[in-house]
Amino acid sequence: MLDVCLLGTAGMMPLPYRWLTSLMTRYNGSSLLIDCGEGTQIAMKEKGWSAKPIDTICFTHYHADHISGLPGLLLTMGNAERTEPLTMVGPKGLERVVNALRTIAPELPFEVRYVELTQPIEHLIQQGYHITAFRVNHNITCYGYTIEIPRAGQFQVEKAKDLGIPVNCWNKLQKGESLVLEGKTYTPDMVLGAPRKGIKLTYCTDTRPVTAITENAKNADLLIIEGMYAEKEKAAKAKQYKHMTFYEAAEIARDAEVSDMWLTHFSPSLVRAEEYMNEVRSIFSAAKLGKDGKTIELDFQ
Repeated sequence: MLDVCLLGTAGMMPLPYRWLTSLMTRYNGSSLLIDCGEGTQIAMKEKGWSAKPIDTICFTHYHADHISGLPGLLLTMGNAERTEPLTMVGPKGLERVVNALRTIAPELPFEVRYVELTQPIEHLIQQGYHITAFRVNHNITCYGYTIEIPRAGQFQVEKAKDLGIPVNCWNKLQKGESLVLEGKTYTPDMVLGAPRKGIKLTYCTDTRPVTAITENAKNADLLIIEGMYAEKEKAAKAKQYKHMTFYEAAEIARDAEVSDMWLTHFSPSLVRAEEYMNEVRSIFSAAKLGKDGKTIELDFQ
């Protein structure tokens, strides 16, 4: 099961009841954060979630509304006596940007490891999360992220018995580990069926529509995507500043055939977003407005 919480939904500046951009997930005792805008810590505390188990922080890009909450978060994690390493992922320049922010948080009791993205698409595994970072189209280098939790095939009891594998060794193979018995090697594929559908979440903000989003969000259980503007007269502004409208986001969700979509990263000028949702749902019926603290549990089928 993957817990997902949209901590902050505002774009550009924090507003009452709307903190800046951030998403947090929890899986198997490990937490992952995407972006860390101003107010992220407060949003966590309002939700009752802890910063201490965060093992990975992914950044879409380095505009202030996506990273300005980081120094305070690092200090809080340090004050919680965290000692485990923290991995940060983001576009090229990540270490330089974080070190500049750490001028006010120089002493930390844990190591910070950096993964700098340079290719249009990159894959990595962190604490059971299979992460795909894909480049999108903003006015600085920016990435979207797909988070997947794979699920192995069902254990085939009869196959294990036919191979003569003792019952007390089955668990190891179920976990994807190989086994050596009496000089013979047994691998998981010998007793597991075809891989089953896992969990898939895609998160993307600050971009114009690009095929990379549709391709990487294909059949996702949940797509959390920018909807900076809803007013039709602001379509030109969206193109100028390389953002998306509600309707463009809905078209991506429809074309990617996702199960669910949440809009996020709203313009500060957008105060009655629900008034536009009927038209959005005419494009993609499962479209929903994101809001601070919105949470879902994504489970295996």
